[in-house]
Amino acid sequence: MSEHDEDGYSGEATLVVDGVSLTTTVELRGYFQPIDGYYRWYGRVAVNEELTRLAGGKKKAVSIQAGTHSAVGELSDPDPWGRYRITGTSTPPFHVPTTLEELNA
Repeated sequence: MSEHDEDGYSGEATLVVDGVSLTTTVELRGYFQPIDGYYRWYGRVAVNEELTRLAGGKKKAVSIQAGTHSAVGELSDPDPWGRYRITGTSTPPFHVPTTLEELNA
């Protein structure tokens, strides 16, 4: 059993970094933190040469859209394989079940 029940999304997303829009693949997860009342989401962005050029290995503000869901977050340093970590607090860029029917579906 994990500390948090996690929600998530894997698939295509559009990122906007420094006003430049690019399509890439993401793997995202998130959970509600009851101690402070925030929803925290995080994940990895697949290797993308344009993203590497735009971010330059540094932290960058980013907006992300996955389907009909969007959010603002932050890119951080890439891992050894060139995948940037992405994090955010509050509404995530993916659907989160809000009813028991959705959770049990």
